Amino acid sequence: MKTDLELALECIINIYHQYAVKRPIDDYLSKEEFSELLKKDAQPFLHNTMPPNTTVDDYIGKLYAKADSNHDGRLKFTEFLTTLNLVFIDAHNRSHGRGHGHGHGHEHEHGHRHDHSHDHGHGPRN
Repeated sequence: MKTDLELALECIINIYHQYAVKRPIDDYLSKEEFSELLKKDAQPFLHNTMPPNTTVDDYIGKLYAKADSNHDGRLKFTEFLTTLNLVFIDAHNRSHGRGHGHGHGHEHEHGHRHDHSHDHGHGPRN
C-alpha cells in the first residue's frame, strides 16, 4: 500500500504529464500548457499569491519566466518544480491561517502535528 506522500508525488507527476503531452506531445510545458495547468489545477494559489493590480495572465507570465531557468521557452519537470515550491509554501502558510505565502521565520514547536487524513480524490482524471 502506498503512503500519502507517495500518492501526492504521483498525483503531481500525473498532473504535469497531463498538460506536458498536449501541444506538442513532449515532456515539457509550453507557456500555454503551464497557464492552463495553473488556471485549472492551482486556481486558489493564483488568487492568493497574485500581486495587486496584476492580471492572472501577467502573473502567470512572470511565474513562467522565473521558472524557465535555461530560457528555452519551455519548462522541463525540474523547472516546473520551481513554481510548485511557491504553491507548497503558500498552501502551508494558508494551513496556518497566514495567507500570502512568505513563510519567513516559521518554525513548528515540539509536539505540533498536522492532520493530513483528508481524501484528495486521487482517482483518474477525465
